[in-house]
Order: sequence, then structure tokens, then C-alpha cells
Amino acid sequence: MARSNIVAGDDQRIPMLIDAASHAFAGGRSDEAVRLLQQAEREAPRHPLVLNEIGRRRLLAGDLSGAHELLAQAVNDEPSNPHIWINLAAALRGLHRHEEEALAIDRALTLEPGNLRAWLQKAAIQEMHDNPRAAAVTYRKALQMITPAAQLPAWMQEVVAHARQVVDANNRALESFLEDRLTTLRTRHGQEPLHRFDRCLATLVQKKRIYRQQPSFMYFPQLAAVEFYERGDFPWLDSIEAASDDIRAELIDVLAEDRATLEPYVSHGTGQSVEQKWRELHQSLRWSVYYLWREGIAYPEHIARCPRTVAALESWPRCEVPSCSPTAVFSILDARTRIPAHTGVNNTRLVVHLPLIVPPGCGFRVGGEQREWQPGKAFVFDDTIEHEAWNDSDEPRAVLILDIWNPALSAAERAMVRETIAGVNEFYGFSQHSGA
Repeated sequence: MARSNIVAGDDQRIPMLIDAASHAFAGGRSDEAVRLLQQAEREAPRHPLVLNEIGRRRLLAGDLSGAHELLAQAVNDEPSNPHIWINLAAALRGLHRHEEEALAIDRALTLEPGNLRAWLQKAAIQEMHDNPRAAAVTYRKALQMITPAAQLPAWMQEVVAHARQVVDANNRALESFLEDRLTTLRTRHGQEPLHRFDRCLATLVQKKRIYRQQPSFMYFPQLAAVEFYERGDFPWLDSIEAASDDIRAELIDVLAEDRATLEPYVSHGTGQSVEQKWRELHQSLRWSVYYLWREGIAYPEHIARCPRTVAALESWPRCEVPSCSPTAVFSILDARTRIPAHTGVNNTRLVVHLPLIVPPGCGFRVGGEQREWQPGKAFVFDDTIEHEAWNDSDEPRAVLILDIWNPALSAAERAMVRETIAGVNEFYGFSQHSGA
């Protein structure tokens, strides 16, 4: 039967009945679903969607020949529907007509390139044809389509679990193959720094994720996404590190004598909503801070309280942006406390940590790299790449935090960024923090 011979009214009525039946099935109302399907069958027994639904039910009941007959008729009448092609492919699989099954799946993917079920079925066909590497590539493509919040049906969860096993096994085989191939080159270049390449290889074989800059406010393009920068690129840190003992001593005095001046780091105004991940730390001194400068505003009493720290910061190349920078702050993370993964606001700046008090069991991750703080050893990182920190010890951990310009910015670009941020603040009427 040609598609044009179907009553025009069916084009709206029948799809509505089939869709309503699907929702009823999904909602556990099987009697209602059966009634709606029977109604659609009575009104248009040869409609492609009705044939597809009857064929699907026969497929589930094990009537492969009957299902194939109906589904073949359905795709003949409505060849632009990818879901009918997928059901036809399933019937062809049961009948061991695998070449036709592959053609049906390819037709479905041509019509709907993002169809997850079709990609999973294509990979299964490749496995069946003893082509595990091609299957792994296809399964990997399918897995990339699944969002973290996706709710998969039970049957698909099993297929997806199998897909992950196939992809992982292929990745490990590829890793071993490449390492064997690279052995001679590694020996030849043994004195060269290869950590960037090693990271490249780890992401290729999916041992590590790819992390990108995700600033919550301003993104400046074409700045390298570097998790931890090379320490040698910041020689001015030498004098600050040399003063670590003095800086630590002043912090210890503050903690002993002026603890009441500490503030919660996570502190939103009343009436503002707080993300779930921050609720535990909101208005909590489990993650507390003692500001010297806060987003461009000096805290005179605190600065006077820590003269040796301030003297050491004379070498600090401050990022001067009204209502934004500089910031210099002691950050104290309480025992058994974790800072959840998050990203910063602006990739035109970088963040410096000078560890001061670091009990065992403390750690820090930026993107795919993890480090332990070492007292007196500073590092620089891009906080617009997802990062998190934890203190699994029974004592507080403390670091001095500074912000600096991203060194890849020219003087002209810094000036333009500075003026833009000032303009945004003026446009929205944002006020600066007042000193304490």
C-alpha cells in the first residue's frame, strides 16, 4: 500500500493514539495502553505506525517471521521513520539475516544520526562479525551520547554496561600496543620532558578525562588550558617561598589570638539560593578565610596584623581589576572537610597556593592532575578548570592564596579586560566588598 493511500486524517489521529499508548505503558497503565492500541488498529489497521506497533509486539512474543512481514510493510509505506527501521533490524537479527540487519541500521542512522539504540545495535553487529575494534569505536561513540542525567531503560542499562566493558578492554589493548611501539622513542628521548605527551596518551586511551576551562563569568579565548603551570615560569615566587616560615608564624598567631575574625569562605547573602554541593559549607567555618586583600579591597587591620607576610608579597605581580582583584587570603580547611569540585570565574587570571600547614591526608586536584601540598612549595594553577580539595586528617590545613594575571595576556589585553570588568560592574550596579 502506498503511503499516499492512507486517509489524511490518520496522519494526526493515529500518531496521537500510538503516543498516548506509549506513555500509558511507560506509566504502568497497561490496560489503558492496550485499549489505545486496539483503537488505533481498528481505525487504521494498515497505518505504518500501527503495523510497527503490532510488529514490535510480535517481535517481543518471539514471532520473528510475523514481525518481519509487518515491519517490512511499514518501512515500505513510511521509509523516513528511523524507529521502524530499527525494529525491522531487530527482526532481521532474530532471523539471522545479518547483512540486511546492518543495512537497516545504517538506514536508521542516516535518518537519525543521534539515535543511541541504533548505534548500540550497530556495534553489536560488528561484534557478531568478529570485528571487536570497530565495535569498540562504535560503542565509544554511543557512550559519548549518554548524558549523566539520562534515565536508561533496564534493557539498555545491560547493553551499556557491556559497551563499557568492550571499550575498556579495547583501550587497554590499544595502550599496550602503543607502549610497545613507543619503547624505542622513549629511550631515545629519555632526557626530554614528556609529561604533556603522557597526558595526551592517557586521554587517548581513556585513562584520564579531558578537562576544559569553564569560567562562570568571563572566558578569554585562545588561552592554554593548563592545570598546573611550570614553577620555573614564576621566579618571583622564590622570595615568597623564602618567607614561608614568617608567613606561617603570623597565621598561627592569628589562629591563636584572632580566630573570631575568620569568615566563612562560602557565604551568600540572605535570600540567595545555594547550590546543593555548597550547602554543607555555606556560612560554615569548616572552610574559613582571613583576608588581606579581597577582590581589590584591602583589609587594613589584617594587613597591619601580618607585616612580614605583606613585606614578602612585595614581589607579587598583582592582578589589578576593580571589584575583582587582587585577592590575598589565608584559607583554612578544617579537619575531615572536603571542598567540592568547582570552577572559577575568569580565565584571564591564575591562582597561586603557598602551602603553610599541611597535615598528612590532604590533597588537591585540578582537572586530571592531583597533587599534595608541600609546606613552603608554591604552585600556580588555572582555577577555571574543575578543581577540588580535601583534608582527611584530624587537624586543619592552611594555605596562602593569591591571584595573578594569566601571563599569556598582553598589556593591551589586560587593560581591555580590566575596563570590561569594571564596565560590567557599573552596568549592573555591583558593589565592592568592604574591608573588615
